[in-house]
Amino acid sequence: MKIVTFGEIMLRLQPYGYKRIMQADAFEAVYGGGEANVSVSLSQLGADTAFFTRLPENVLADKCIKELRGWGVDTSRILRGGDRMGIYFCEKGAGVRASNVIYDRAHSAISQITPDMVDEDKVLAGAGWLHFTGITPALGENVAQTTLKLVKAAKKRGMTVSCDLNYRAKLWSREEAGKTMRELLRYVDVLISNEEDCKDVLGLTAEGSDITGGHLSASAYAQLGERVTAMFPNIGYAAFTLRESISASRNNWSAVLVHGKKAYISKKYNLDIVDRVGGGDSFGAGLIYALSSGRSAQEAVELAVAASAIKHTVEGDFNVLSLKEAEKLMGGDASGRVQR
Repeated sequence: MKIVTFGEIMLRLQPYGYKRIMQADAFEAVYGGGEANVSVSLSQLGADTAFFTRLPENVLADKCIKELRGWGVDTSRILRGGDRMGIYFCEKGAGVRASNVIYDRAHSAISQITPDMVDEDKVLAGAGWLHFTGITPALGENVAQTTLKLVKAAKKRGMTVSCDLNYRAKLWSREEAGKTMRELLRYVDVLISNEEDCKDVLGLTAEGSDITGGHLSASAYAQLGERVTAMFPNIGYAAFTLRESISASRNNWSAVLVHGKKAYISKKYNLDIVDRVGGGDSFGAGLIYALSSGRSAQEAVELAVAASAIKHTVEGDFNVLSLKEAEKLMGGDASGRVQR
């Protein structure tokens, strides 16, 4: 099954190591963005995936496309035009110091996309699944309408549509997000979220959980899933990542997947974090891969959590892993011993 993702990919600039931006005299350049991260992760797991976006006609964009192709992603559907790629600066946190992201993405090529630019027959050709995140419609009303056009076209073709709620306060208000995402969620089959996003966008909370204190209740998230699917009966699967943040360097990581009236709870991993950016995207990729390949709900949530646990050990936005590695971790081998 061809899986298409739609969103923005940006140039990511970060100080080397764990320097702060104020200390940096040079920046490492990589690429990343929610939906592109999902495409790359899916490709590493063995899926047939394509990424759709709009990029300018310049060498930065050329290099970006080459990078995506190198990871096995189909880039043939990408539109070219506009003036610039978006940029974001990432300062990695450590210990009690949180990570920090600064966006420089105003007037990016994709932020100027309009529905009439998009040939949905070409974008969705041969595909059975479409994925987007809440970051994409946050880029502007025109981008939100383009997203709506694609999800409607996908549903008309009988495709599965997934969405990672991904609320970004630096891009839009809770009121704007709530209005736009509620309309888009009417066409979604698989929802990926956490309590913060559900609260900010849908006004729903997991009772008895304390995000700041790092205490999360799996049973409360199971109930949250039932409330989400009651609000949107078209959603067949609602997945919630549970990040218990001990510090910027150490997290407990697990998830709950609600399907029908049953909640499936994954095992919990204690993570020593190298780079957490893209962790949620790699969870989404693992879930999409498992569900699209016919795995059970329990297998799906376990694979998704294992794949994303590995991502936390990998520098950059993209998850570099294999299906075999994720399955080995699922099976209980988290020793980290040298493989000879």
